[in-house]
Amino acid sequence: MKLDDRSLLHAYLDGELDAEKGREVELRLAQEPALRSAYEGLREMSSVIREKADYHRAPASLRHALPQTDAVQPKLQWLKPAAAFALAVIVGIGIALLFLKPADEDAGTREVVASHVRASLATRVVDVASSDQHAVKPWLSARLPFSPPVTDFSAQGYTLAGARLDYVAGGAAAVLVYKRREHVIDVFVAPGNQQHTSSAQNGFNVERFAHDGMRFWLVSDLNRNELDDFARLLGAGR
Repeated sequence: MKLDDRSLLHAYLDGELDAEKGREVELRLAQEPALRSAYEGLREMSSVIREKADYHRAPASLRHALPQTDAVQPKLQWLKPAAAFALAVIVGIGIALLFLKPADEDAGTREVVASHVRASLATRVVDVASSDQHAVKPWLSARLPFSPPVTDFSAQGYTLAGARLDYVAGGAAAVLVYKRREHVIDVFVAPGNQQHTSSAQNGFNVERFAHDGMRFWLVSDLNRNELDDFARLLGAGR
C-alpha cells in the first residue's frame, strides 16, 4: 500500500477528513479489498491500544501549561466515541450509494456488495440474531411490505444466524444472514424478477437469481462452488 494511502487511512480513522474526502475514502473501502484490509488492521490496532494501554494522569504543571481554548475542544470530541465513527461509516457510505444510479442490472450487485461491506465494517451484521426461522420470519414480515421466505439449512452446513433490514435496487429488502464455517453469507431478498447470473466483485462472489416472485442476491467471500450450491438450495433446485 502506498504511503499516501496509509496516511489517508490514519486521517480517516482519526476523523481528520472533511465530508467530501471522507466519502471518497468510504467508496474506496467498499471497492478495494486491499485498502479495506489495511483499514481494518489499523482500526483493530487502535481498538487494542484504547482497551489495553496504560493511562496515567497528567501532572498539574502540564495540564496548566496546555492552552484551554475552544479550538481544542472540538478536536477532543472527535477522538472520543468509537460508536460515532461506526455511525459515520454507515451514513457516509449510505450517502455515497445515492450516487450509484441503478442504470443497469450491475447496479443492484454493486449495492449488495457495498451493503455487505458496510455491515461488516460497522459490525451490524444482524438486527435480529436467531437460528430459529420461526422467529426470524415474523420479525421481518412485521417490518416489510412483503413476507420473505426464511429457512434454516443447518443440516446442509449453512446455518441461519439472523437477519437485518436494508434498501436495495430501489426498495426495502430483507437480508438473511447465514454462516458457512467462518464465512458470512448475506442473502438479500426483495420482490421482483431477474436473470440468474454469477459474478465476482471486489473480492466477493455474488449469485443472483429469482424464485417464486422474489429476487435473491447472495454475497460472500465463500468459494464459488459452495455459494452456487447454497443458491440451488435457496432456489429449490433452480
